[in-house]
Amino acid sequence: MKKNIGFIGVGNIAQSIIKGLSRSEYIAPSQIWIYDHKLTTNKEVSLKYKVNYTESNIQLVKKVDVLFISLKPHVILKELQNISNSIKENTIIISLAAGITINAIESVIGVNRKIIRAMPNINSSICAGMTSITPNSFLNKFEIDLVESIFRSFSETHLVDEKLIHSVIGISSSAPAYVFILIEAMADAAVLSGMTYSKAYQFASQAVKGSAQMLLETRKHPGELRNMVCSPGGTTIESIKVLEQKNFRSAIIEAVYKCILKSRELSM
Repeated sequence: MKKNIGFIGVGNIAQSIIKGLSRSEYIAPSQIWIYDHKLTTNKEVSLKYKVNYTESNIQLVKKVDVLFISLKPHVILKELQNISNSIKENTIIISLAAGITINAIESVIGVNRKIIRAMPNINSSICAGMTSITPNSFLNKFEIDLVESIFRSFSETHLVDEKLIHSVIGISSSAPAYVFILIEAMADAAVLSGMTYSKAYQFASQAVKGSAQMLLETRKHPGELRNMVCSPGGTTIESIKVLEQKNFRSAIIEAVYKCILKSRELSM
């Protein structure tokens, strides 16, 4: 790709994307520009990923064709307002902020801008992410395809309606945290029975990874695959019984739904 990509804000998600782009070799590091209000962060990230940094956000937006805004929801609109007059006319603006709608962004930078809301997750850093993409009406098919190709270099990607972004946050953007807790708990049980943590994490992690892959490849219902593991009177059904008694399924549903509700609450 011959276009320059820029990042304003280089926190965990932005660095996950930069790392994913670097691993995929989709774009040369020399075509990536970053700016963060912390000068030390600019230097550290630039050195780590061999990318460029600028001294100001205005300098950055004048250089790039695709602009990622990776800032906290409470500061993104003010930042966009400050740089709106310097953003090139055909720049594709990609917001990674939860809760900030396309209408809100258009209200500060103009309704004729090319805007996309994207919801990736931290797994992008190892080219195993999942990203939703929601464009406004000013992007043509070529531009949407371009953005999809950027994200597909390090994640699976789907176009979604903006009203579904809250669900994406609940089951994808936030989901790695749930899975890490699950793996940690599984490993603790194995350690309790005598296994070392290093082996326990490896066994539990591979079981989760393989189960997800099996579900994606077979396209069978999760319940059908679960039943394949549960032998009559066996060890697995005993553990399933405990999970049901402890309301494991209900806890997951409630936790994810609370995340979705919080996303809706933050929306503006």
